[in-house]
Amino acid sequence: MRVKLLILGGTSEASALARAVAARGIDAVISYAGRVERPRDLPIPRRVGGFGGAGGLAEYLRANAITHVVDATHPFAAQMSRNAMEACAQTGVPLVALTRPAWTPGPGDDWREVPDIPAAVAALAGPPRRVMLPIGRMHLAEFAAQPQHAYLLRLVDPPETPPPLPRHSIVVSRGPFTVEGDTALLREHGIELIVAKNAGGSGARAKLDAARALGLPVIMIARPPLPERREVTTPEAVLDWIDHAGTDLGV
Repeated sequence: MRVKLLILGGTSEASALARAVAARGIDAVISYAGRVERPRDLPIPRRVGGFGGAGGLAEYLRANAITHVVDATHPFAAQMSRNAMEACAQTGVPLVALTRPAWTPGPGDDWREVPDIPAAVAALAGPPRRVMLPIGRMHLAEFAAQPQHAYLLRLVDPPETPPPLPRHSIVVSRGPFTVEGDTALLREHGIELIVAKNAGGSGARAKLDAARALGLPVIMIARPPLPERREVTTPEAVLDWIDHAGTDLGV
């Protein structure tokens, strides 16, 4: 069977997989939701924009003769992951998720783990502090409910409109980041607290190691729950899955 692969992208792991499948000569396309204005240059074709829910994705799979799907979206892109599971179930196309292991606290970490964004906003109640908020731009408006803080925002792209936070500064930067660089950033801005999503992986972990070194607390937002699915953690494992999906591994 000739393979035609759809990678649902948006992570460094997706980019690594795109390079790996190109090196193998696999026919593949990578899809971005469109939230990043400057996606990385990759050696396979890309599409940008949504599919129109699970039904739209299923139609795309049929119309483009997709034989395999890899969900390499961000761990917090839960709706896209659910859509991928439903669309692949509808069409019988094998699906695997290329995931990052979640971060776990270690000795010296001062984490307060919360289940979602609203809980993180509630956890910021209290006197003004200098807060690093490296959570992307989608949920910034929710933190306007705690306007007393001075927020440091780290974004991949400059915002098109000013964030709805009365006191903020913005750093535009793309990972991977270093502990030395993040330590210097936290010191420069006098940060007292970090709010982070549990994205996992190595590219954005530096801020947590820097927080530990500086004795700073972290409000850690848990990943949204998803139904059980097949998961792997490396591009090499995806290539192995492609070689066997539809035979003994199934969906």
